[in-house]
Amino acid sequence: MSTPTPTPLTFTLDPAVDPALRDGILDLWADVSNAGGAVGFVPPVDRETIRPELVRQFAAMAEGRARLLVGHDGEGRVAASAFLTFNSHRLMTHWIWLYTVMVHPRHQGAGHGRDLLAEAARAARRFDGIEAIRLACRSGLGLERFYGSCGYKEVGRIPGAIRVAPGDDRDDVIMLLPLT
Repeated sequence: MSTPTPTPLTFTLDPAVDPALRDGILDLWADVSNAGGAVGFVPPVDRETIRPELVRQFAAMAEGRARLLVGHDGEGRVAASAFLTFNSHRLMTHWIWLYTVMVHPRHQGAGHGRDLLAEAARAARRFDGIEAIRLACRSGLGLERFYGSCGYKEVGRIPGAIRVAPGDDRDDVIMLLPLT
């Protein structure tokens, strides 16, 4: 018996924010967090704990400081997302941050993370004056290897900057993808 070919995700930059999208991202964020994903929370976490952070991201989008990239699966469910955030400091406007990079656990291992990062890079290349994408990730999960395999280079590391739990400190790893 052969393994079915994964269905590609359909990506949208700046989708209309409606209750279905909001709820889809809340579900995605909670499911990724509860599966051990390094997206700002540790398990167990619920949608209501995540909601204020999502509201902050939506406010940044409304103010033009951030853009949202969403991947939907073949059934129309939110399966992946990332926030592309512009720098407000006048000396750093030539690069953007990539925050909260998520692929739903049921879709992991099918190449959708690579697709999400490639789509984020395509989007960033269309933004005026943007020359690089910067992201930070938590050590201890193999994320540096994954991002490295997608073209990102480790450019910095702050030892023990992320306290996941008492006695469980992780490095904050800074990665950069030049776009030019």
